[in-house]
Amino acid sequence: QLVESGGGSVQAGGSLRLSCVASGYTYSDYCMGWFRQAPGKEREGVACIDRFGGFYYADSVKGRFTISSDKARNIPYLQMNSLKPEDTALYCCASVSTSATRCLLQPSSWYEDWGRGTQVTVS
Repeated sequence: QLVESGGGSVQAGGSLRLSCVASGYTYSDYCMGWFRQAPGKEREGVACIDRFGGFYYADSVKGRFTISSDKARNIPYLQMNSLKPEDTALYCCASVSTSATRCLLQPSSWYEDWGRGTQVTVS
């Protein structure tokens, strides 16, 4: 089970940190990803972290977002700085048990489990 938190409403230039509490499995065996979907748009992979600690970002968030993890607590985080109105979306975390050496930002169907999301609104 994945449960996100940390969303909210901020002004442009502000910051938020999203968390995704993962229960029921050993996070270190999984790839974890953050995705977002704005109304009328397709789901977009934002960032992911693999089981070796490697991380990958969409070009649209590079230099502004940072993905990290607390493996002891099974919590991946997404630190979002310099937020823009176009970052407004429902943000969801996802996980997949895999032996792959890196995570993927697409296709989103590669991920197996999904949280319900937390809303981020930037004005």
